Amino acid sequence: MKAIYKSLLAAVVATPMLTGCIEETFPTSGIVESQLESNPRATEALVWAMPGHLNQVETISDQHWDIGYPGLMHIRDLFTADLHHSQLGANYNHFWYWSENSLGLGAGYLYPQFPWNWCYEQINICNKVISAIAPDTDNAELRMQLAAGHAYRAFTYLDFGRMYEALPTDGYDLAPEVVGLTLVIVDENTTSEQLSNNPRVTHEVLVDFIKSDLDKAIALSEGAAAVPSKTIPGLDVAYGLYARLLLWDATYQEEIKQDANAAANLYAEAKRYAELAIATHGDNITTREEWLSTTNGFNDASVASWMFCGQYVTEDTGAQAPNVSWTGWMASEKSYGYASTRLQCFPEIGAAVYNRIDNRDFRKLTFVAPEGTALSGQEPYLDAALAAEYFTAPYIGFKFRPGSGNTNDGKVGCAVAYPLMRVEEMHFIAMECEAHADPAVGKASLEKFMKTYRNSSYSTRVTSKEDVIEEIIFQKRVEFWGEGLSYFDIKRLDYPVTRAYDGTNFAWGTETMNTTRRPAWMNFVITNQEVNNNIGIPSDLNTPTPANCYLVLER
Repeated sequence: MKAIYKSLLAAVVATPMLTGCIEETFPTSGIVESQLESNPRATEALVWAMPGHLNQVETISDQHWDIGYPGLMHIRDLFTADLHHSQLGANYNHFWYWSENSLGLGAGYLYPQFPWNWCYEQINICNKVISAIAPDTDNAELRMQLAAGHAYRAFTYLDFGRMYEALPTDGYDLAPEVVGLTLVIVDENTTSEQLSNNPRVTHEVLVDFIKSDLDKAIALSEGAAAVPSKTIPGLDVAYGLYARLLLWDATYQEEIKQDANAAANLYAEAKRYAELAIATHGDNITTREEWLSTTNGFNDASVASWMFCGQYVTEDTGAQAPNVSWTGWMASEKSYGYASTRLQCFPEIGAAVYNRIDNRDFRKLTFVAPEGTALSGQEPYLDAALAAEYFTAPYIGFKFRPGSGNTNDGKVGCAVAYPLMRVEEMHFIAMECEAHADPAVGKASLEKFMKTYRNSSYSTRVTSKEDVIEEIIFQKRVEFWGEGLSYFDIKRLDYPVTRAYDGTNFAWGTETMNTTRRPAWMNFVITNQEVNNNIGIPSDLNTPTPANCYLVLER
């Protein structure tokens, strides 16, 4: 099956789905959709192409930031103050275009093509799955496959809709008609003519489209076969995506539409779907032992808390070439890849975030403690001698371990899973929704979760609605450090990003920008490749470039 999905992946990605991509595609390999209809074995191969594309290398470039969805997760984290790369390996940081808010983020450059093209290649694959299966099928295997196609498409549109949504910032003034615009919708029925005149849709239109996909995924789950892998979204993931969607919509209604009643109802519904996700999946929280495992820490799909994940298989380029893999960029305790003892481009947690974590919280142990502090020497390293020699700066993160704890063989160490949804997120969504309705209830839920699962001595003195929500989000940022999720909450809740402060480990003069609200760089810009070939997106309805919006502070 692995070989089948790899070959089929190349074929479905080759089919152009956006006018700006036509000249960039390869010749098709002759997939005939009639050959797929009502054929569970053939559509099974097509379904496997959806998780296969997560790991697609060289979407638009041979540069080593073009590593598929893991690269996009990483970019989102680099847009916050939670993660950056160690200055020990600064010469090898291929992702500096994003961490430094460079000119390259403008519409006329190569870098914005990466997220846009990857997104619509993935949507193209989802559309192929949906087109190949009759919507009224009563075949259990086909129902599971069709549900997965709708859920994967919802996952993709939800992530990228939030990334491309134009929201007010302190970097520039958005025209009123641009606020709330997201991306373009391409579904299984979109024609070539429609592609050339396909406007950006509003927040509301996209939310309704994603709801339709999730409603279909949930309905199809009745009478469906069980999903074969956590790389294929099941009913629990569909509920989890609904919770994410409604939380996003609630905040939009509250901030942009200023409709408190609509927001309150949506927060209540988001909490309900989060609880459905927990009940369906099972309330299995990542344990201390699983978190701190030196061999399986955050690289193993079998961990019970994981609901949805990506998985590198041995045929993936990212499993063969560490420089273009998740492990190569995120697992520090090894000799291969950029985050390695050889090149030392280690991922680091922001010093301010690290210092705010309670020392009794075991999650703090997966970062190098500053020398002489209480946790120095207590870190559960895979190889203590290696760490002593190469981890010469504090805050280096090693939450993500190389596969099987293998520090020298990239083909073993890079064949890992990486999380896309964990059940803990559903708890944080539920407690935030509670806090919007009653801060005391949300606070109580946070304290119960933290004391039970993360720090038995945890307590917080905050009481106001704003402070309780911020504390919930902070603990959520710690929980999901490196998993590409914090960006969504910071942008959604209009939180500032602060990188220039006494004791910062961000690079002065390049990364040290402070904002007063959500940064302009969190509004992704649509590439000119699309704008120039789609008359539905005039340049004045594109999102402005964020470059030069902020003063880079010197020490």
